[in-house]
Amino acid sequence: MGQEEEQAEGGRCVTGRLAPSRQVSSGQLGHTGTGCSMADPAQTQELVYLVTGGCGFLGEHVVQMLLRREPRLRELRVFDLHLSPWLEKLDAGPVRVTAIQGDVTQAHEVEAAVAGAHVVIHMAGLVDVFGRASSETIHMVNVEGTRNVIEACVRWGTRFLVYTSSMEVVGPNTKGHPFYRGNEDTPYEAVHAHPYPCSKALAERLVLEANGREVRGGLPLVTCALRPTGIYGEGHQIMRDFYRQGLRLGSRLFRVVPASVEHGRVYVGNVAWMHVLAAQELERREGLMGGQVYFCYDSSPYKSYEDFNMEFLGPCGVRLVGTRPVVPSWLLVLLAALNALLQWLLRPLLLYAPLLNPYTLAMAKTTFTVSTTKAQQHFGYEPLFSWEESRRRTIRWVQATEG
Repeated sequence: MGQEEEQAEGGRCVTGRLAPSRQVSSGQLGHTGTGCSMADPAQTQELVYLVTGGCGFLGEHVVQMLLRREPRLRELRVFDLHLSPWLEKLDAGPVRVTAIQGDVTQAHEVEAAVAGAHVVIHMAGLVDVFGRASSETIHMVNVEGTRNVIEACVRWGTRFLVYTSSMEVVGPNTKGHPFYRGNEDTPYEAVHAHPYPCSKALAERLVLEANGREVRGGLPLVTCALRPTGIYGEGHQIMRDFYRQGLRLGSRLFRVVPASVEHGRVYVGNVAWMHVLAAQELERREGLMGGQVYFCYDSSPYKSYEDFNMEFLGPCGVRLVGTRPVVPSWLLVLLAALNALLQWLLRPLLLYAPLLNPYTLAMAKTTFTVSTTKAQQHFGYEPLFSWEESRRRTIRWVQATEG
């Protein structure tokens, strides 16, 4: 319910065409061993960006946003566990796009990708709120993978690191406390038991605490973390799943949480834009932005998950049944607990990962809305896409989705 599932990548792609994989040495990348500074006059128009998790839902949008909005870009490295076919069709213009197949849990693979990069946008992670992966795997990817990225930046002199965190670092918490239009300083008891928010909280802390560490060449590492709310838009697998579920139920979905519960959802294009803008501004405003965390939201309306999804599924022929929940709250709690029990019992035999479990139910029925005033004040963030444009693009994507 935060970002979509991302991880690490491979091959070599130059101006949009995949070429055979090969190892690229740091010497070939022009690394001098004195630290990579975006302020270096010789590098002003020759920046090298690394995007980990660049083939995921959010990663694809960040890659495309960098190609459109970073005029200083010379090389864009896309690091992911699985390569996506769209890389072959990517219109990169004069920018060299290098696809690197790798795993963030493997330190040597991360180091090879980071060497010579000026900026790292670290999005690679395992987003799993349904119990598809073990808690150990989630920790290895999200926490140890982030540690590997930080250490690689320190070793190779890469000074600027933007990390994709999540609102779930804060909440909703296990006690169901609401969070109304909160900001980064709003008091809130962040209590988690689920492996995913726990791992994101640990990884975010690593990134923020790494700010100011001396990197190769003697300059400080500058880091910041972005916390998107629930992301929607083209490529959102959960939206696709709800659409197909509605089709199977006769073009109907049934209300299970009150319409009064509010959530802040954010369009993927605006999340991508905030990442690019933060990366661009991190050097000029390192004293202000370094070691800071920012909620990521836009002008999308505050609504319940179900009512918000209907903004896109409704025009595609799916209707929401019920003005009030059609299932009693106690029964939902019971069903969620039963699903968790079945998942535990069946795990040795098969993968059982239903959408409803105690964590997703708590997420859906707890109000959690945020403000992005801090990002506006610190580095001038404003949504690139209006709500109307975000909605139109998402509806068009859902309509093109195979049923």
